[in-house]
Amino acid sequence: MKAGALAMILTVAATAGLNAAQKDDNVMTKMADGSYVVNTTTLAKDVKGYRSTTPLKITIKKDKVEKVEALRNQETPKYFVRVKREMIKAWDGLKVSKALKAKPDGVTGATMSSDAVKENVKRGLEYYKKHK
Repeated sequence: MKAGALAMILTVAATAGLNAAQKDDNVMTKMADGSYVVNTTTLAKDVKGYRSTTPLKITIKKDKVEKVEALRNQETPKYFVRVKREMIKAWDGLKVSKALKAKPDGVTGATMSSDAVKENVKRGLEYYKKHK
């Protein structure tokens, strides 16, 4: 009887551990304040800007985009600084459903980087909607 009970406890514990591992994919983290942070590094590893990938960190709270931040990338700094300054804030304050439909203007001279950022935001927000 004890062996059977122990086996059942171990099975339940293993299943719980498996479920936790499936949720812990390093893409989205729920913070103590209830906000979610989505990291697009693995979500959009196939999305290239001018030189390389353009991963983002998207913070969402109460179903609104609080902030989009560029993570380390290999884009041309001279142009990407303009993307960060002129475009990346376009999603701030928007409800996720509206942010998914947003079509902010790209930055002249940084078209490929701008397009990559837009795709990263789209994938990050879609991931959030599906997994929150």
